[in-house]
Amino acid sequence: MVLKSSFTMLIVATLAVFSSYTPQAEAHSWADCIDWKFNKAGKQDWSDKGGKCTGYARRFPLGKVFGSLDSAYPNRHYQQDRQNPSTALPCSDRKVGATRGSDETRANPPSKAYGGQYGRMTVTSVGDTLCVRWPAKNHAQLFHPNNKVQIHLSKSRNAKDISQKELLKNTIANLNYKNCNSITDEDHRPCGGCFKVPVRAKGIYLLQWRWMLNQGEWYTSCADIEIK
Repeated sequence: MVLKSSFTMLIVATLAVFSSYTPQAEAHSWADCIDWKFNKAGKQDWSDKGGKCTGYARRFPLGKVFGSLDSAYPNRHYQQDRQNPSTALPCSDRKVGATRGSDETRANPPSKAYGGQYGRMTVTSVGDTLCVRWPAKNHAQLFHPNNKVQIHLSKSRNAKDISQKELLKNTIANLNYKNCNSITDEDHRPCGGCFKVPVRAKGIYLLQWRWMLNQGEWYTSCADIEIK
């Protein structure tokens, strides 16, 4: 009787442990902001209280909770074709890709992808500092690999989007994915990095944010930036 009672207590305790355990949801990141401005000079704070966004990716919806666009339809993250990511579409067309994401194809003119329900286009100058923000989505903890965020900037001015292969020849920055605010919400933890705008003639260019989660698993966000 004692043995049976002890076994029953063990089963109840085990079930209690499992019922109280809630696994962390994992999702995949994207560029939340292309031109993040800090409220205090010299202090990198990627939270909504620490700055504001003055330039966005193509057709980026306004008024959404930070880091929530993985559950939107269409969701924001675009995963390139895993078979050959170097020749995959650099920007989501909502038709192809391992995860199709939302439409980030180039508009004609590019300004049609900005304003109204969408965020504004980034306007900058050669030598300026651009700071890009993204949500950690549970991938910036100590035990996660720190795969760099690649920033590519086309040299083709006022032109159609170049291929992924060509973009890989135009890397202007490699950013620390884990450069994040210290908060307990790993899913919505804000992260980011900054870089200098390289020499380009005045015009509109394709900027790509590209990050690898696992080997061959690449996520991208595309934006037009106007260099004045």
